[in-house]
Amino acid sequence: MFSVRQKREISAKIQKILRETNHPELPEGEIQFQLGVLGVTCMSWAVIRNNGAVLTPSVNPWNEAQDTTVKAPDINPHNEAGQLTAPGGQG
Repeated sequence: MFSVRQKREISAKIQKILRETNHPELPEGEIQFQLGVLGVTCMSWAVIRNNGAVLTPSVNPWNEAQDTTVKAPDINPHNEAGQLTAPGGQG
């Protein structure tokens, strides 16, 4: 349901909110949690865990495509004059 970037952002915000409670039973390091989110259909759901628990996130192309806040990089190898540029945009 969410892109990897969105899950990491949500996780960081949850971590911050939990830390701000100053609850004495919370660990000093990273707080372990798991959040289940249900969407409008049975195919729309997400499990969000603390970032430290997800070392290699699985990538779902559909979820990544739904993240409209990410701008695709400009990979046009030509400058404004239509000339092919060298790596790094020089040329």
